[in-house]
Formats: sequence, structure tokens, C-alpha cells
Amino acid sequence: MCATVVYLVLLIVLAEQGPPLPIIPAEEKILASLRPGHPRLLAPAEDTARLKKLLAEDATVAAFYKQVRSQAEALLRDKRTVEYKLVGPRLLGESRRCLDRVYTLATVYRLEGDRRYAERAIQEMLAAAQFSNWNPSHFLDTAEMTHALAIGYDWLFEVLTGEQRQTIREAILRHGLREGEKIYRRGGWWTVSQYNWNQVCNGGMTIGALALADEEPKLAAYILHQAVQSVQRAMKEYAPDGAWAEGPGYWNYATSYNVFMLAALETALGTDFGLSKIPGFSVAGDFRIHTLGPTGQAFNFADAGPGAGSAPCMFWLARKFNQPWYAWHEREVVLRQLVRRPSPLHLWWYDPRPKPAGSLPLARHFRHADVVLMRSGWEDPAAVFVGFKAGDNKVNHSHLELGMFVLEADGVRWALDLGADDYNLPGYFGRQRWTYYRLGTEGQNTLWIDQKNQDPQAVAPIVAFGSQGDRHFAVADLSAAYAGLVDKAYRGIALLGRQVLIQDEIEQCQGRTIQWQMHTKAKIELRGQEAVLRQAGRTLRLQILEPAGTKFEKVSGNPPPPQRQEPEVSKLIVAFKGQKDAVRLVVLVQPESAAHLAPPTLGPLANWPTAFGQK
Repeated sequence: MCATVVYLVLLIVLAEQGPPLPIIPAEEKILASLRPGHPRLLAPAEDTARLKKLLAEDATVAAFYKQVRSQAEALLRDKRTVEYKLVGPRLLGESRRCLDRVYTLATVYRLEGDRRYAERAIQEMLAAAQFSNWNPSHFLDTAEMTHALAIGYDWLFEVLTGEQRQTIREAILRHGLREGEKIYRRGGWWTVSQYNWNQVCNGGMTIGALALADEEPKLAAYILHQAVQSVQRAMKEYAPDGAWAEGPGYWNYATSYNVFMLAALETALGTDFGLSKIPGFSVAGDFRIHTLGPTGQAFNFADAGPGAGSAPCMFWLARKFNQPWYAWHEREVVLRQLVRRPSPLHLWWYDPRPKPAGSLPLARHFRHADVVLMRSGWEDPAAVFVGFKAGDNKVNHSHLELGMFVLEADGVRWALDLGADDYNLPGYFGRQRWTYYRLGTEGQNTLWIDQKNQDPQAVAPIVAFGSQGDRHFAVADLSAAYAGLVDKAYRGIALLGRQVLIQDEIEQCQGRTIQWQMHTKAKIELRGQEAVLRQAGRTLRLQILEPAGTKFEKVSGNPPPPQRQEPEVSKLIVAFKGQKDAVRLVVLVQPESAAHLAPPTLGPLANWPTAFGQK
């Protein structure tokens, strides 16, 4: 074989294998390009001048800063510092409080030079440094507190006295990096995890190590070498399309810390060793954009709440991967005040680019997570929006909710997911997990058969998806979720203009009790095979198209105490006993803006790709 042919074969093999894995230098060389001096983490010294210029020129940045500065002013008046206070097994609330305060106060100090802000941040850091530990048994607490003190140490280095530097440095070492070193050396579970703990813990340890890298080079090099190897396990979960199977809340947590880690490596060492090239990460922001509905609420599957939260990492991702849609979307989220306030990192990572030309797709199937998002339009607060969940019940933080949906129309969330309960409930992450209403199948907008939970090991794939014009659909095979109860179960959801069709097909269900479920805060008026929902001055109509003889009922959607109470939530159900081998249950949902439209022509789910068009 000639050399040219060998070369072409090698190129083909490499192409099939995908991008090369990150190349990590030997431990003793990993700090070779360390940036001298401080600050070197996330926002080095030259970024201060850039941000000051933006403040003078960009009204949006100035508005963000006004809110951040207002929070810093409030902290000057409130002299209370963080305390060693566990809630359940967690110190996490105090770690996050310290982190937020340090970023806020240090940012205002760097922009204004007023030492009052620096000194108030130092009070927080010294208080945390005096803790007996940072709760390493729940290592997220340790990682976030390490992050907090490391940023303060780096950003306020010039202000700290020699004694303060020593106190804070010793705390980072003793309570943070040495505890992390123990876990890396024994191969602790989060070092091999593929979920959010991996990025948070590795990210916190990376920032701590880089802050002290010139003073503790041997330990810093070891931790960095371990963290860069470990984080790849979790980052591979973004492939192929940026989704995060733990849900949008944990997408934000995991991705934020992934970005903290990569940004710190880049600013301190000039490289992220190729981590940002891991497939899927460059498009991670797509998931956030599509999972937020027109009301600003998230499609909150798994242990996620409906709040969007702020995500300054979207600005970093926009700049890093030339994704101006990400910057536009995050500005929209913050400017529309769908979050409490902007983060200081919204300032440091701000991307001013306007909305790009063209449009985003109206429907997306995120393949690894197997969730589908459909909407009738962008930038329309009255748009119809549907989130549809398939996927894997075994995923970390998952609920038994395969087939679950949420629905918005005319500016109202009509079908809601109750989200997580109190993590401190007995056995929440253990044997009692599936006994809690919000986590078991009874509390989901899906089918509940014979009043039994779905199989916790089940996987439900999206088997068909299509999007053409204003017609979008997806079909999930839920059969494994109801193994032993029915032979086959499929659910399809179609968004046809502004109408939503929810169709279930169940085989070998004779004698089984089948219950269709939808949780809502709307007032419900029952009319047999119709239900009229009213909320916020708007109306939504649901109609059972098949089978004949079934009717809507209303029951409470509020779980019993001590579970979190939701007295305003009702559950709209359709309950019946299977009388023959196969059943088709079809519910049409019409907002008042689509009340004049005739019902769509019905047909089996197998025909949907032809009937509704498939790309």
C-alpha cells in the first residue's frame, strides 16, 4: 500500500473516531505556563479596563452593574457573615452565600477601588477560614467554599495583609485542597461520576489549585492533573447536542462549574488542554435556550424547579464558541427580569452582540437526553410551548416520569411539573425515593397504570420526531416503563399550529386501570368529555376525542405532609378500565387563541410521520 493511501486511510479512521481526546501534560509540566501574579482567575487584570469601558458605553451593562452594586451596598450595611450551619447533611447554603458575596463585593472593589467593598469581602473569607472544616463528607460544600475563598484570594490579593493571606491560604489548603487530594488518591466516587458532582468538585478544586499554584506548586499540579482527567467523564455527557439528562436545573449547575473550570485554566495557564473540544460542549447552550418556555419557566423535568435562574456561563459560551444566540437569549432572560438579579459574571463575561439574523428551530429533539421541545414561535409571550420527556429513569436526579409533558399557551403555564421535594426528607436519595408524590409516577403528567410506579430501570426512546413549518411531533416508546402491566405503550405529542394533540396507544391492557394525568394551577370546569381551564384571565379547553364514554375528573394534586405542600394544584385525570386488548386515548388541547379550529384528523401514531411531515 502506497504512503498516500495509508495517509488517506488514517484520515478516515481519525474522522470516524471524532475529535482527538484532550492532551494532558505530565504532572510536573502542567504548570509550565502559569500566569504570574494576581488576579489570574476568570477575569485577569486587563479585563477590569475592558469592563469599565463597557460600563461607560453600554446601557445594558450599566443596568446590570447598578443591580450588582446595589447588592454590594446592602452587604456593607449587613455585617453578618457566613456561619457553620448544616441543613441536613449540607453546608452548601453557606458555601454559596460566601461565594456570591465574594464575587459581588470583589467585583465592585475592582471597578471602583473603594476598599470598603474589599474589606467586607475579606470579613466573609476570614469567617469561613475559621470553620473547623468545610464539610468534606458532602464535598459540593467543600468545592464551592474553596471556589469562594480562592476567587477572593486571587482578586483581592493586593488588599490582603500578610496575615490575612496566610489565614486564607491555609484554609484553602487544609479545608479544601488537602481534602480533595485524599479523594483523588483513593478514586472517590465523584471523580468517576458522569453527573454534576464531577464538574462542581473538579471545578472548585481547579480554581483553588490555580489560586495557590505559585505557592504550592506540587499539590496544585497533582490536583490539576487529576481534575483535568476526571472532568472528561462528565463532559462526554453533552454529546451529541449539548443536552443534560439531569434536567435544566442541573444543566445550569454542571455547566456553570464546567465553565468556571475551563475559564480558570485559560486565564491562568493559557489553555484548557482541549477540554472545550469535547463533542457536544460547544452547543451546550442550545439546551438552555430550548428548555425555557415563553413564560420564562423551564421544562423542569427531574429534580428541577421551574425557575430559569441566571446563567452567566451563556455569555462565556457565546464568546468562546461564537454563538451570538446564547448572548442574545441570556440578555433577554435577565432584562425581562425572569431572574432575581444579574450575577457579577454577567458583567465580566458580557457579550454585547445583537440578535443574529435568521431564526432558531421551533422544535428540537435532544437525542442523548431524549427530550423534545416544541413551540409555535420565538419572542412571542403568547406562544404555545410543549416539553416532552422520554429518556432513562436511571439518570441521576430522575423522577419516574417517562412520557411527562408541560404545556404553556397565551402566557400561562397550564400543565406543570411539581419539581423536586425537600432533599432532607427521609430516604430522598435512597429507598424511600419512589414513595414521594413528586418523584413517583402518581405525581407526573403521564400515564399511571394500576396505580403502580414506572420501572425505575426503564428506558423510553423517542422513536419518531418531525418538524415542518408549524407542525411538529414526537413519539416515545414507553413500553419498558410499564413492563409487566401492559405489552406496549406509546405516547405521541403533536403541536399543530396552536393545537396540541396528546395520543396514547396501549396494547394488552385488558383489566388494567389506566389513568391519564395533568397537574395544573388553573380553575377547572368539568363537562364530561371536555374540561375548561381558566387562569390569569385566559382559557384552555381540553377534549377527549377517544375513547368514547370516558370523561375528565378532578382530584387533588397536593401530596400529603411532610412533603412540600401545593394546595392550589389540582390534577386533571381521565381514568378507565381497559376492556379490550388495545386502547387509544386521544386528548386535544386548544388555547382560546385556537378555539375556532376544527379537531385534526386522527390516525395511528405509526402514521404521524406521513400525516404531519418529517424532515
